[in-house]
Amino acid sequence: MRHATCTTHQPTTTRAERPQLTVVPQPAETDLLAELDQLRAQNAQLLLALETRAVIDQARGMVMALAPCSGDRAWDLLVDVSQHCNIKLRVVATALVATTADETLPAPIQRELRRALRLLHAADRT
Repeated sequence: MRHATCTTHQPTTTRAERPQLTVVPQPAETDLLAELDQLRAQNAQLLLALETRAVIDQARGMVMALAPCSGDRAWDLLVDVSQHCNIKLRVVATALVATTADETLPAPIQRELRRALRLLHAADRT
């Protein structure tokens, strides 16, 4: 005995023929998405700050030993060098710390560091 099978044929449609659904975010969802983007950006900044904090603190210590000065003055000096060179503070700090491994300090940083140290010593004399 044979069993008859019943099949139904669905009309085949291509992807281009299928109706497209457009999802329009509601205002609350838009706000949440914007907040999520902001939080992700802040998280990335904080992770970078944590990664570079140690090298910046090491560079501050080096400046404190060179100058001698307080930690706050060393910080200000590194920020000043960074701004005058138009180089990120973490890059300046990394270059300064690398000198302990016999790497040469890049000329622009070296020049600005000398200038900043001269200004710091001049301020101490007055």
